[in-house]
Amino acid sequence: MTRYAVGDVQGCLEPLQCLLAEVAFNPSEDQLWLAGDLINRGPASLETLRFIKGLGDCTRIVLGNHDLHFLAIAHGTRTANRSDTFDEILLASDYPELMEWLQQQHLMYSDPSGDYHMTHAGIPPIWTVEQASQYAAEVEQVLRSDQAIDFFHHMYGNEPAVWDNQLQGWERLRVITNYLTRMRFCNPKGVLDFDHKLAVIDRADFKPWFAYPRDTKQAIIFGHWAALQGQANSEHVFALDTGCVWGHQLTLMNLETQRMHRCNC
Repeated sequence: MTRYAVGDVQGCLEPLQCLLAEVAFNPSEDQLWLAGDLINRGPASLETLRFIKGLGDCTRIVLGNHDLHFLAIAHGTRTANRSDTFDEILLASDYPELMEWLQQQHLMYSDPSGDYHMTHAGIPPIWTVEQASQYAAEVEQVLRSDQAIDFFHHMYGNEPAVWDNQLQGWERLRVITNYLTRMRFCNPKGVLDFDHKLAVIDRADFKPWFAYPRDTKQAIIFGHWAALQGQANSEHVFALDTGCVWGHQLTLMNLETQRMHRCNC
């Protein structure tokens, strides 16, 4: 078995299929990890969801901010933005099944061996991998419950901007979600900056979340940050969003060899 991880697809199905053909991906033997943002803004969001769902048990999926945004719209708690491309999904005959399937996915996935961990945006330096997994499970439990609609009502917002163990309710779930699906820069205490999306920041006390030292060699896979162009410059951190939907490349990583495969978009 070979494990592969791919960055933000965002409805760009042809490059994904190109990469899977390049590595001779076999759904009955291999695994495909997807680092979130499966849909939105690309040309084939509906067909991308159908294709990934059709791969069955070989996939390991974490939700990205665009996926959660779609679910909020699908549940009627949010209005689509001008740049959103969800109409074809919402009008599809199999839309209820696709929505239910997507909502069952994780915010964090860890291989049973413990060698790789994946979230959409990363893991803040103030959390251990084990804590991140525990907090992600709190959100996943709500997403799969009858409280999901209430969660989507309260999901949006930048506050709280920092973790506190005493947080409860929707504020607690919101900041967990923001760390795992929206984070880029933070300060040493974990305070998030949501204003900067490029690879550099003009705040001296803020760095990329992965620039802070960790007491572990466990590898972290993430997407979300296209401006990095796959360059996290960290031995145990792998940035896989290389801006496919913006006309750059889709990146697929062989987790056994750490070889990168790329397809132009």
